[in-house]
Amino acid sequence: MNPAFAHSSGSDLPSSTRPVRRELADLLKRLQPGQRIRITQTVAINTRRRWNTTVEGVFRGVNYLVTGLATERVPEDDIVVVTVHFTKDNGELSSVTLDDNSQVELISAQ
Repeated sequence: MNPAFAHSSGSDLPSSTRPVRRELADLLKRLQPGQRIRITQTVAINTRRRWNTTVEGVFRGVNYLVTGLATERVPEDDIVVVTVHFTKDNGELSSVTLDDNSQVELISAQ
């Protein structure tokens, strides 16, 4: 199991504000650093245009990005999203935050 999820159970991901699809949560829990992954997301502009974009790289880890205002607010105003960290083929360290339509695939196990 991925060490980042040592205290999670079922399909939940700790600290994520919105539920993550069970199959995606299960895959994220199993991923280990060094495995090759492919992430596909849908980019949308208004309601008129949308397209898929895909990126591949070597998995480094998963953690959470807390978004919100920089002023003193109630904790319910914060949004916490799952973030996947990986290294692209050109050596660039990159991260992608996941949304409801994100797809992550395991390409190779090292």
